[in-house]
Amino acid sequence: MRSANGLFLVSSLIWGSTWFVIRYQLGVVAPEVSVAYRFALAAALLLAICAVRGVGLRYAPRAHALMAAQGAFMFAINYVLIYHSERFLTSGLVAVVFSVIVIFNIVGLRVFFAQPIQFKMIAGAMCGVGGVALLFWPELARFEGDAKEATGLALATVATFIASIGNLVAAHNHRLGLPIQASTGFAMLYGALMVGAWVVVTGVPWSFAATPSYLLSLAYLAVFGSVVAFVAYLTLAGDIGADRAGYVGVVTPVVALLLSTALEGYHWTMPAIFGAVLCLGGNALILKKKDPSSSARAAKGAA
Repeated sequence: MRSANGLFLVSSLIWGSTWFVIRYQLGVVAPEVSVAYRFALAAALLLAICAVRGVGLRYAPRAHALMAAQGAFMFAINYVLIYHSERFLTSGLVAVVFSVIVIFNIVGLRVFFAQPIQFKMIAGAMCGVGGVALLFWPELARFEGDAKEATGLALATVATFIASIGNLVAAHNHRLGLPIQASTGFAMLYGALMVGAWVVVTGVPWSFAATPSYLLSLAYLAVFGSVVAFVAYLTLAGDIGADRAGYVGVVTPVVALLLSTALEGYHWTMPAIFGAVLCLGGNALILKKKDPSSSARAAKGAA
């Protein structure tokens, strides 16, 4: 039996580590091209796993349209925009903006699925976003809001909003009964094709770096950062809801800084320590299980 805590931990730990691995992708190969390679490889692996396991891969055109929409929002547009936002903002500021996805998910589920908004969800989300802001307080303090930074901020915000839409489309696909592994595989395939089309239209040069660092980082991002992490995350979202699962975006920066402490000698400041406490406190609040007795009392009262 799968554990929600285990799925949350897997996706958080892997995505926290990808911050470092992505560095080995930068240089010779354009970011958009690397994204296309990453998701094309991940899609091929996921769909091959489905074929071996006997998971059906034939779907109606409407299902493919929904999987293509998930691919566009979750694996294409938001990644391109995030990469371009980092041309103008530091990665820490982008992480702060992306943590707002937990709030976007809560509001989106209310608007599109009529899911009630609980106070603990909003409180936990605000704690998380505030905690991430404190983690990267020095970078926030240097933000001046000039034209370049404003552009980066706009790109990161739009990317986060689009990623949230991708979460909602994935939730819709899950409710329709589309298998997570197969639908994610096709969504990654469509996402890779869309990013590839962007590369061609914008004239970004296709290139490849046959170096050990690039090949190993690409393999890690495709296998663990894409196949394992996204399947774990989307399974988690299907089990506990996209609003609660979205908190992975808050915990990921904490994991990244913990790894930076071990690998790069990162020194923790008081704001960063307080920020991590806030993130973990919000995590405990937003992932807290409902009290069975209170649910029973509510059901009895409704009867």
